[in-house]
Amino acid sequence: MELRHLRYFVAVAEECHFGRAADRLHIAQPALSHQVKQLETELGVELLARTTRKVQLTPAGRRYLDRARAVLASVDAAGVEAGRIAQGEVGRVAIGFTGSATYELLPSLARVLRRDFPGIDLALKGEMLTPGQVSALVEGGLDIGFLRPPVREPGLVVRVLRREPLIAALPASHPLTARDTVRLAELREEPFICYPSRHRSVVYDAVFDACQQAGFVPSVVQEVGETATLVSFVAGGLGVALVPASVRHLQITGCQYRPLAGTTREVQLAVAVRTGEDSPHVARVLSRTHTLLGGPR
Repeated sequence: MELRHLRYFVAVAEECHFGRAADRLHIAQPALSHQVKQLETELGVELLARTTRKVQLTPAGRRYLDRARAVLASVDAAGVEAGRIAQGEVGRVAIGFTGSATYELLPSLARVLRRDFPGIDLALKGEMLTPGQVSALVEGGLDIGFLRPPVREPGLVVRVLRREPLIAALPASHPLTARDTVRLAELREEPFICYPSRHRSVVYDAVFDACQQAGFVPSVVQEVGETATLVSFVAGGLGVALVPASVRHLQITGCQYRPLAGTTREVQLAVAVRTGEDSPHVARVLSRTHTLLGGPR
């Protein structure tokens, strides 16, 4: 049995006439009659009662018509879905965001992607440090990562989207919040809240480099992996912090942000995917992301 047998039978059943069904299918009437008879022979069941004047469905034919229509509808739907998958309109994309991007980029990107690609299932994972994203990308747990370079994994393609300066996060009661800007050297005696050390956070290294350029080594009293926790600790008066400028989008009562006077270290935000990634839905999301952020395609 072939799908064309089902299509031929449905056409005859709906028209109740071999001539009209043949015209509808654009085939010769004898060929159509032969194909339907072949179907009945294969099933061992009479589906159509034929007379010289008309064609009627038998009880078995009526039931078979329902099933045939369902099969054909399912096949057509599968074809449409396959086409949508090939065009990147359907699929699942897991995206990771480094801490600061969680509060600035994730909300706006999620809105745009859900609006533009309703058929794509998005799995968004915030507050992921760069090493964790690199591992997840390589292992397949993530498809796209927004992270902080440098990334030295040959299995990934990394494109820098932008650079942003470090800014000071201060307790609201701190005297320096009375100023528009803060000199980094003025924080030399302050306890620092930092991201994790031991090469687990690119921002940790940037903070230490900036402080050393200002003439001191920061006294770290607490290391935390989540940006929201870091800012909360600052708001609680446990210390000060240097964070990427985009963190200012995270507003927590008790913490205030101030730009650093003069030049300061910048950190990069990049997007990473696996080398050779060819999933059309991932490519579609990636292209829309670059358009939204104004980055290279």
